[in-house]
This record gives sequence, structure tokens and C-alpha cells, in this order.
Amino acid sequence: MALLKRNVGTFGAASVGIANIIGAGIFVLSGVAAGLAGPSVMISFILAGVIAMMTALSAAELSSFITETGASYAYSKRAFGRFWSFLVGWFKYFDYVVGAAAVSVGFAAYFSSIFGLEGPIPIILAATGMPIILCILNVIGVKEATTVTSAMVLIKIFAIVILILFGGYYLTQHFDIGHYTPFFPNGFGSTLHGSAIIFFAFLGFNTVTMMSEETKNPKKTIPKALMITVAVTFALYIGIGFVEIGLADWKELGNDASPLGTLASIISDNQIFFDFISFAALIATGSVVLSSIIGGTRASFAMGRDRLLPKQFSLVNKRFGTPHFSILIAGVIIVIFAGVFYNNIDIIASIVNFGSLFTYFFVHASLLKLRRTEPNTERLFKVPFYPVVPILGAISCVGLMYYLSDTAKIVSLVWVGIGLALYFILYKNRS
Repeated sequence: MALLKRNVGTFGAASVGIANIIGAGIFVLSGVAAGLAGPSVMISFILAGVIAMMTALSAAELSSFITETGASYAYSKRAFGRFWSFLVGWFKYFDYVVGAAAVSVGFAAYFSSIFGLEGPIPIILAATGMPIILCILNVIGVKEATTVTSAMVLIKIFAIVILILFGGYYLTQHFDIGHYTPFFPNGFGSTLHGSAIIFFAFLGFNTVTMMSEETKNPKKTIPKALMITVAVTFALYIGIGFVEIGLADWKELGNDASPLGTLASIISDNQIFFDFISFAALIATGSVVLSSIIGGTRASFAMGRDRLLPKQFSLVNKRFGTPHFSILIAGVIIVIFAGVFYNNIDIIASIVNFGSLFTYFFVHASLLKLRRTEPNTERLFKVPFYPVVPILGAISCVGLMYYLSDTAKIVSLVWVGIGLALYFILYKNRS
């Protein structure tokens, strides 16, 4: 059996995680969440971040002794067996490819805006062309892909830091308490709804654990990369949330497709500054698609190797050492979804959130199960305050799922039905 190449270090793995997190969620959906929650969107950011951190802690412990690629799929397989791990992997694969399609649409919108293109055709071409190019890069090699991702991460982190610093200074000169009152204009339920939406902005750290078989010394590297990933993004998001509400009207943000671009225009009338922030948005969304392809194809690779998907998904290119068939199929799905749903990014994000919360629930459940069934297994990292963290994490995931839209729940149930049909067909053939 061909093996994946281990040539990714801590910074490379963390870069992929940060790249997958900082994208359309903060550059596009932060405005949607602000429109729902009002000034209390800052609480929405904190709640979503805390839930993400609890999940990252559980995943860090699991990754310290389960180094098989597949992340939540691999953990669920060891804890609960093939059936539940199939559902987890099935949702995770769906989340990655559909999420990549959603972010591709966000990329296309910024691309069309920067270059003054109008009409649906330029958006569709940009939304479908960009993932094709990134799929080719993924086939060439994961080291090359992570190198490009690292460069993208540095650019967009720099842009967000600059936005926070300049925005914070502007806020000290033009502070208006009216922007923060009333703090809960639509009730606390809307704050939770906003948290369920903005959770999309924290998705992606699971991609780090997807790279276990391509990472040097994964038992130490993966937990360290996970903590770096979540800590960096959490700090940046809290800063953006405070500045965003302080400078702009939350009601207007709810209908703004480029909220951070609007912040840039409020802070300064310098066109270069505005263009740089818009360019960073392009880089951010592009890097999310790139890292989503890495994560999604490794999920399908692991399931193909375990015969929970057709065995062709486990094929590894002899020259490049990458799962080329999985990358090809993912590229086709991304292009189809991006072309069809080029103007429904918020709906797709809710669907992705439902699936991700489902898989994160099983991360916590797997840790609880394996602590009981494998108490003597060596763990280089252990979750602090066990079992409080995984129990609260699991309950929080279910709670956020409840506050997602009915459309997301219905589509997710349909996806479960398709998956169950596929599972039993493959199971029957194996028998």
C-alpha cells in the first residue's frame, strides 16, 4: 500500500488550520451574525470560540495517540466502530467540499468587486476556476500546498492585525456608546443564533488532525499545532468583533456582503488601504478553499482505505504521494456546488455548521469513551479539567445545532439518508 509523505512541520500544520479558519466566516458572515445579534455579537464570538477551543482540546488529546489520518473519523472508528465512524466521515467530507464551494463563492464576489465585473457569469467563472487551480496544486504535493498556504496565512493575518490596530485607534477618537446599546436588541436567543452562524468562522482546526500521516512526529506536532491555530484565530476574532460593532451600525452590517471592507472605508478614505483589505479577503478565501481540499480529500482517502467508500478513493499517486482520485472527485463536487449556489453562501454555511457540530460532538464522545476503555494508553497530551471539558463541549455542540436554520437541519437529514443507503450497499457488497 502506498504511503503518504511525512514532510509537514508544526508551523506548516498550524498554517493549514489557520488558513482553513480565517476566511469567508470573518470576511463575510461576521456581518450576518452582527445583524442577528446586534452588539452582543461579541458574546456570539466568545461562545463560538470557547466551543471551538473545547473541541480542539479533546482533539489534541486524541491526536496524541491516534496518528491515523481522518481526524474525527479515525477517533470515532476507534471508539464506536465502523457504522458511526462512517456517518462522522460522511458529514466531514460533505462539510469540507460544500464549505469549500461556499468560500469559493465568497472569493468570486470579492474578485468581481475588485475588478469591477458585473453579472453572474464572472462570479460563476471565478467561483469554479479557482478551486480547479487549487486542486491541481494539491495533486502536485502537500508540501507545496502548505508552503503556498503559509504565505497566504501571513498576508491575511497581517491585514486583520492592521485592521484591528487602525480600527482600535479610530475607535478611541470617535467612540460612540450608542453603537453598543441596547446590547441584546433581539434577545439572548438571537445571540445564540449569531453564535451558531459565526461558528463557521472557527471551522477548520480539524484540518490539522487530518494531516497526521503527513506530519513529522505527529504525537507532539498535531496537539501543538491545534493549540496555536485556535489561540491565534480566537484572539483575532475578538478584536475584529469589538471594532466592527464600535465603528459600524449593526443593522447595516446584517446586509453587508463585505463587512471588513466597510470597516476599512470607515477607518480611512485611502484607496490603497481599502484595496489591501479587499486583496487580503481574496487571499483569505482562497486559502480556505486550498486547506479545505486538503482536509476533505484526506477524509475520503481514509474512508476509501477502510472500504467505507469505493477503494479508488484510497489511491495514492506514485510520483507526488498524494490521493489524486480523492482530489479529483472533491474538485468536481466543489465546482458543481459553487456553480449552482453562487448566491447562497449564508445557507450553505448553516448546512456546513450542522455537519461540523455533529462531527465535533463525536470528538468529545470518542474521548470520553476511550478514556474509559483505554485508560492505560500513553497520551502525550491530556485535556485539562477532564471530564468537564468534553462533557460541556458535547452539550454545547448539540445546543448550537438547535439554533441553526430548519433548512440546514432538513438538508443534513437528506445527506444522512444518502449516506446510509451508500453504507448498506457497500456493506452488502463486502458481505
